[in-house]
Amino acid sequence: MRRMPHPGRGFTQGLIVDSDMVWESTGMYGESALRRYPFGAQMPAEQVRLPDELFGEGICRVGDGIWQLTWQDRIALWWDAATLTLRERVRYDREGWGMCAAGDEVVTSDGTSELVRRDPHTLQSRAVVHVRCGGRRVRRLNDLAWSGGLVWANVAGTACLAGIDLGSGEVTDIVDARTAAERHWRDPQAVMNGIAALGTPGEFLLTGKTWRSIRHVRLTQDRDRGHRERMLAGLAG
Repeated sequence: MRRMPHPGRGFTQGLIVDSDMVWESTGMYGESALRRYPFGAQMPAEQVRLPDELFGEGICRVGDGIWQLTWQDRIALWWDAATLTLRERVRYDREGWGMCAAGDEVVTSDGTSELVRRDPHTLQSRAVVHVRCGGRRVRRLNDLAWSGGLVWANVAGTACLAGIDLGSGEVTDIVDARTAAERHWRDPQAVMNGIAALGTPGEFLLTGKTWRSIRHVRLTQDRDRGHRERMLAGLAG
């Protein structure tokens, strides 16, 4: 595991990587922004603030643009990736939490046990995926990343990452990421939120709301089957 600075220590809601550039969506009304910075930067290289009435959430790259969700505002923003110019503001049909590009689709979450497969150009819904573990729903799906043929979800309020088969909705892998988490005793909102897949299979960037650092991690298989089963049971309800 390698630690890097978390430029600006933003209230992270979404995280993606494009080449050597990190993109981050930060939240809170009156403070939300879309930022970008190179690996290892101390401060954001560029950022654009959202209107005060919008709360920034998940982001993903599609072609030469960036989609950014908003939380309860039922609005999605389409940005020019090169200039950070807002191209379009579109209506959105759910709460916005996480999103990722998965092949020829965009996948979104809304804090429930459902993922929605969407048209990457319009965000119109194509299908709803019900996420299960052993037949029970897995709720609080938050920021998303696509890697190794799975959607990886940060489960809100935990340091767990769930690997989800998008075809079946079944959780096939679970990662206990507590060793990568920061402790913020006086700030209950400083939870893990922000997962970005890197080019090497199994490697991700992880961070959290107002964290001091971004962690570069490599996921490994847990050989303790009992530990894995306990974590899976804890996610399902």
